[in-house]
Amino acid sequence: MSRVIPSLTDPVVLAGSAISGGPLGRFARVPAGSWWTPLRILIVMAAGAYALGFLLDVPCAMNGWASPERYEHLCYSDIPPLFSARGFADGFFPYLQMAPGGEPLEYPVLIGLFMQVTAWVTRGIGLAVPDLNSSLAFFGVNVVMLYPFLLLAVWATSRTMRRRPWDAAMIALAPSMILAATINWDLIAVGLAAAAIALWARAYPVAAGVLLGLAVAAKFYPVLFLGPLLILCLRAGRMRAWWRLAAATVFTWLVINLPFALVNFDGWFRFYDFSSTRGQDFGSIWYAAYLWGAPSIPPDLLNYVATGAFLILCGAIAALIWFTPRRPRLGAMLFLVVAAFVVTNKVYSPQFVLWLIPLAVLARPVWRDFLVWQAGQVAYFIAIWWYLAGLGIDDAKGMTPEWYAFFVCVQVGVTVWFSALIVRDAIYPELDPIRHEVSSAGESSKDIDDPAGGVLDGAPDRYRRQPRTLAP
Repeated sequence: MSRVIPSLTDPVVLAGSAISGGPLGRFARVPAGSWWTPLRILIVMAAGAYALGFLLDVPCAMNGWASPERYEHLCYSDIPPLFSARGFADGFFPYLQMAPGGEPLEYPVLIGLFMQVTAWVTRGIGLAVPDLNSSLAFFGVNVVMLYPFLLLAVWATSRTMRRRPWDAAMIALAPSMILAATINWDLIAVGLAAAAIALWARAYPVAAGVLLGLAVAAKFYPVLFLGPLLILCLRAGRMRAWWRLAAATVFTWLVINLPFALVNFDGWFRFYDFSSTRGQDFGSIWYAAYLWGAPSIPPDLLNYVATGAFLILCGAIAALIWFTPRRPRLGAMLFLVVAAFVVTNKVYSPQFVLWLIPLAVLARPVWRDFLVWQAGQVAYFIAIWWYLAGLGIDDAKGMTPEWYAFFVCVQVGVTVWFSALIVRDAIYPELDPIRHEVSSAGESSKDIDDPAGGVLDGAPDRYRRQPRTLAP
């Protein structure tokens, strides 16, 4: 199996390879037994980028994440304040206990359990280190313990794209990954979801379902994967694999969640209640419209509006899967459904972009397009913090609401643009960069179906139609 070498096939990587001596030669060979495999190089890339992201957080760590500096220096994180604000510092267990005068934890169960483990580690360090800054230590422990989930996402994506392991460098080096990895605990779901896709790609639907259930127990968005998979499996006649995946997903989610729901339903339900009752919030198109003078939408009505918009897009994605000349690839459809969710959602937190990065790599691993999309996301990342730096403060040097609304539209626009490229690839398969990749040996592989598809890869297309072609 010949691998695809980006420095030979991607113009952006080709141009950037000059700093490392130029592209790989046609007859270059890695010495037998060399320690430097692609995966190990990817791990080094991820480590360097993650360390850079941590260094960018140092200004906030040095002043205790005080406001407005945490916004002005672009290093805000949810992690340090929640150590005390949700009772971890005082030994209270999430969902089952609540600190006097505190609030219940507004995160899914697996994240709450992860926070509890890191709190135990932090308190253990505190016993050995007098005068420990516990919030700073809690942040450091979380940064260390979240890093394996980034590596899991990189490893899983490199294994999913077996002919194209270097595409996983997009995850490791993504500017948004560097900036947003330690804002919250989203890396847990990102890593588990990527691993679930890798197992599905190896045709292990039950194991994939177990990891997908864990991912849903950390963040709700991976449950959306089941929708495109259902339509793809229907078109391929592979419904048995989908049922096994779905059953394992639901069972795993119940194993994690049911004990807490039975013991203290209100504490467990806080995340879902918080999600349903919140109104139009930062980063959403609904909030941007409000800042530009549109009337505010009441939370109850907004639930219907946002959900309705999302379901309409889901219907369009289902139609795309069903009616395209050739069955679309799984990674591309997963990106579309998650992108539809974040674009129509009531809130777009800066770390939500992490959900999309591994899916973008599976959907369209073209560095130019990926970096354009990332540039729009970075612009929004800067805008949200500079807007918050002056929010509610008279004569503050923050971004104006109108300009912030503009950058909300920028981040939505680049995601819609990237999605449009994916839709075009599905309608015109000859433009798909995966199905028409070129290996390091110069081989054009036009018979590739779906490397991430697992049982879908090479399966009969029960409803294949005459392929569309672009006019000359």
